[in-house]
Amino acid sequence: MPTIQPPATVLVTGASGYVAVPIVKELLDRGYNVRGTVRSLAKGDYLKNLFKAHEPRFQYVIVTDMSDPDAFDDAVTGVDAVAHTASPATLRAPDAQALIKPAVAGTLNILESVKKHGSSVKRVVITSSCATILQPKEGDPVFYTEADWNDHAVNEVQAKGAEVDQQHKYRASKVLAERAAWDWVEKHKDEIKFDIVTILPSFVFGPLLNETRSLSQLNESSLFFYEAIKAEKPPHLATKWFSNIVDVRDVAVAHAQAFEIEEAGGERFIAASTPFSWQTIYDALNSADPPIADIPKGTPGAPIENCAVYVSEKAQNILGVKFRSLQETAVAMVNDLREKEARWTA
Repeated sequence: MPTIQPPATVLVTGASGYVAVPIVKELLDRGYNVRGTVRSLAKGDYLKNLFKAHEPRFQYVIVTDMSDPDAFDDAVTGVDAVAHTASPATLRAPDAQALIKPAVAGTLNILESVKKHGSSVKRVVITSSCATILQPKEGDPVFYTEADWNDHAVNEVQAKGAEVDQQHKYRASKVLAERAAWDWVEKHKDEIKFDIVTILPSFVFGPLLNETRSLSQLNESSLFFYEAIKAEKPPHLATKWFSNIVDVRDVAVAHAQAFEIEEAGGERFIAASTPFSWQTIYDALNSADPPIADIPKGTPGAPIENCAVYVSEKAQNILGVKFRSLQETAVAMVNDLREKEARWTA
């Protein structure tokens, strides 16, 4: 499959999201034309203003409901590639289907639209998640690669229904959406002229480019970080493994590289830097040069308990991504959040 190179036009779905906006920026900085889908004029105009230096290479279209089978038909016309980032991302869903249905439908709808109306599309890069590989394993640490699939979360949703916990709801939605994409490609492989790539970010931190005019507009991962840093004392089990960290800017690079590298076609890629607990975040911020003020101390140097490692060698070797350190990401994020907080309270 031919690779995509600037000044090709890339469609980015859910373009106003925390992960999506840096992808748009990375593509524009590389010289691409970008068409973003947003759910409202206000979100689109925010992005137009943010990227006004790149006019007219950034444009947006409104897609109010990606569950509509025809939602992306017009958006895919005339583009060369698609980054599908749009998907529900919340740990406050009333039931699992509130996440699963739009995640699966949105993924299948973008693929169907490309098949029917995106004759120039060569590759679709789908933002998945390391939630899709977090199958329970024995050991400390345990290791996860792109060969893993989190069937456990799907089974939990099926067995417990409305009683299942929020994390399993979210994880199941990501598993089912990504599997739906791979199954769709296998079913239609003789009919399509494009391939797909999936990017699996771990827990995403880093500076925010998306619109955040108040605390209530923070996305889930940023809110976790904000609350942990604002805490007067470390959260319960601060030394326990929380996830692996990845910088949002590195996630953007992974997506852009997935378009440009031929060998990426048909592959999954974990995008992750290093395991973390909240204690390791505190240690990184307190040991920064200069140190970050007013950070909880906790138990400095305490090791991560029950550690899991998302192995990202494939993304490093094939996509050429050089992942930022935990400290670099944490410092950038706390400084960015504090700058925004000053404006919120001004």
